[in-house]
Amino acid sequence: MLLKPEQPVIENKCAEVTKGDNPLMWPLLSVLQESNKSWKVHHLAAELQNKGLISDLDSNPEKNLFKRNFLLMNALYELQEVLQPKQWLQVRAMDIFICHVTPSNTELLLAQEASLREYYLDWNNYDTSANVVRELLDSFWSNYQSYIGVNPKLMNKQKALRTFELEETASNRDVRRQWRKLALKWHPDRHQGNAEKFREICQAWQTLKGGF
Repeated sequence: MLLKPEQPVIENKCAEVTKGDNPLMWPLLSVLQESNKSWKVHHLAAELQNKGLISDLDSNPEKNLFKRNFLLMNALYELQEVLQPKQWLQVRAMDIFICHVTPSNTELLLAQEASLREYYLDWNNYDTSANVVRELLDSFWSNYQSYIGVNPKLMNKQKALRTFELEETASNRDVRRQWRKLALKWHPDRHQGNAEKFREICQAWQTLKGGF
């Protein structure tokens, strides 16, 4: 069982839980789908750095390591939730891989890692304020959309809702649930995925994620 990391001294805690997905989950899915090997979290970090999707987060080396690992583990646990029940993502710092056959003891595995998963999914444990977390995630979105070629111009809300197959009365929860469903369906590294459709879904999400 992994232990929670030793957290650096924190001066400001997040005032609220930040809404929205961690965009690093999608390039992580690409990396994991393209490789049959097991990954270590620092190797995944290096892979995303090589793609220009993540950079240094703090001038203090200890805090930089903590923040980078927190963001990656947060994204991995979000991705684990999205992939279930059809696929199982093992999330251990030194042993990360996608299993295409879901283990029969999934509930036991989730229970064993519950404390660690809750820690990394709680943005209050990240060493900064809620506003900075939102700015950070927005910068990741900008980098990722440039990387996959998404049109930077925002889609209008009506078209975005049509793209998500939602009505005007859709709630924030409806939008987020549909985003995860469609992004996973059309992700280009998934079976029968479609890069152009995925870019359109990402553009619609960029419009809708802050509008509810």
